[in-house]
Amino acid sequence: MLLVPGFMADETLWNDMMPALERFGPVVHADLRHDTSVEAMARRVLAAAPPDFLLVGFSMGGYVARAIARQAPERVRALVLVATSTRPDTPALQQRKGAIGKAAPSIAFSGLSRTAVATSLHPKERDNEALIERVRAMGVRLGGEVFRRQSVLDRPGDLDRLGEIHCPTLVVAAAQDRLRSLEEAREMADGIAGASLVVIEDSGHMIPVEAPQRLLEVMVPWLERHAGA
Repeated sequence: MLLVPGFMADETLWNDMMPALERFGPVVHADLRHDTSVEAMARRVLAAAPPDFLLVGFSMGGYVARAIARQAPERVRALVLVATSTRPDTPALQQRKGAIGKAAPSIAFSGLSRTAVATSLHPKERDNEALIERVRAMGVRLGGEVFRRQSVLDRPGDLDRLGEIHCPTLVVAAAQDRLRSLEEAREMADGIAGASLVVIEDSGHMIPVEAPQRLLEVMVPWLERHAGA
């Protein structure tokens, strides 16, 4: 199984899910630390990946996972896309990325802000300091250079390329996701032939850490049906 994390997330994103996921075979974590384009990230991941695999992409990792599925369709047995989108960056986000890209490399990076992390969680978790710190700690471990690279990453929309994905696909969305809408999840599921869409209630964007057991309840039975695809 190949797991692709999101923006400023590392392999600990999946910690609560690992015992269940390891049932499907050895787990490989995608390395998204070095590149500044989705396609380059996908090529790097494929170079280190096993010959064939089950593929799971979260948030930014969903863009990379779809690029992997396009670059090496014969190697992807099944695809799970969690809390992600096919839409390109908005002009406002592109402007913010430009400002980050122009910032001096010497500026110290101390992790994502508490406000930014809290926005990625269900509103009820806004004062959950343990959960907020767990998400922040991933970014701190990755560091400032990775933050700058991932912040300026170009995420072109690929809605018009979804028809190139032919493997069994599961799209998972969170009902209270304030970063990615249910409409985005629906258009993604509609664009991939035969894809299924499941909405997890009572979770924000960070489903793997907010609702790992509910995510497993969705993923595991589906993967059991499609692991040999």
